[in-house]
Amino acid sequence: MLGFCEKCHDMVEYCIREKKMTKNIKGKEIEYIGKVAICSKCGSEIFIADVRDYNLKMLDNAFREKEGLITVSEIELILDKYNIGKRPLSLLLGWGEGTLTRYLDGDIPTKQYSDILKTILNDPKYMKKALEENKDNVTDVAYRRCSEALAEIEKNDSITFKSEDKIDHVIKYLLVSCSDITPLALQKLLYYAQGFFKAFTGEYLFHNNCEAWVHGPVYRSVYHKYKNYGYNPIEESEYDWTNIELTKIEKEVLDSVIRNFGCYSGKVLEKMTHAEMPWSCTRVGLRDDESSDRIIEKELISKYFEDIKLKYNMLNISDISDYSEDIFNKLYR
Repeated sequence: MLGFCEKCHDMVEYCIREKKMTKNIKGKEIEYIGKVAICSKCGSEIFIADVRDYNLKMLDNAFREKEGLITVSEIELILDKYNIGKRPLSLLLGWGEGTLTRYLDGDIPTKQYSDILKTILNDPKYMKKALEENKDNVTDVAYRRCSEALAEIEKNDSITFKSEDKIDHVIKYLLVSCSDITPLALQKLLYYAQGFFKAFTGEYLFHNNCEAWVHGPVYRSVYHKYKNYGYNPIEESEYDWTNIELTKIEKEVLDSVIRNFGCYSGKVLEKMTHAEMPWSCTRVGLRDDESSDRIIEKELISKYFEDIKLKYNMLNISDISDYSEDIFNKLYR
């Protein structure tokens, strides 16, 4: 990488370093982690346009986080989630038709408008109400597309496992093999089973997407299935426990996950997943208590657990114990 150094009066190679920075915005000191470009010859800071742009983005994110304001990426998520354009959404909310465009270009919304957008992002019912009450403000095409997206969300949220999928058999196996397993613990065991199965076999155990929620990795349909249990152990009487369709290797991985992670409470498992790259990377830019439906990409899970397998030199599935013990000790000792 080359940049112009004013001190050296020459194009020089440079390196990038992180630096804690502060900026006063509207009378408030905003702290953030930025970057600086350092000349490899004289060690002085040099100007690099990409570094400046990065710092402006980090400052913007830090200010929004401090003020509790919605981010540009979250606004983009709203448009994608409800299959609606910037102009139609602005009109549905009774705002100027260019309001969302300005926000996506970097303008910072007021707290009132930000809170409305956050509610829309996290509450499809609120969005549906706005759509029905203000449908005359948008075209028939925009109304139809948004209605179809809302119907799909409602359909996904009401999944009841009537048609059994691979994850259903995995859940049954976990429930019958573990005593007093809570919904929180079940979510984390599914996540570890998916990761280690991929690491040892090269295949995914099930196809379901995992989301980076506040309390760690969550499979949405599983959450809705067992949410009424709260923090209590799951007591499932409807399953046919004799009909668990899993292969020998699938059961072997699950048995090792149960032995090495099933011994911990849901809250301990939550803390473990918070310390791991797939969840933390997916939630970059979010507050600790900020809800989100960001998907933890399967490729991210795959890479992390494959790296763990290599790092701990896991030759056998039973070697999972080396990792579970190590991460527990790092967090609690």
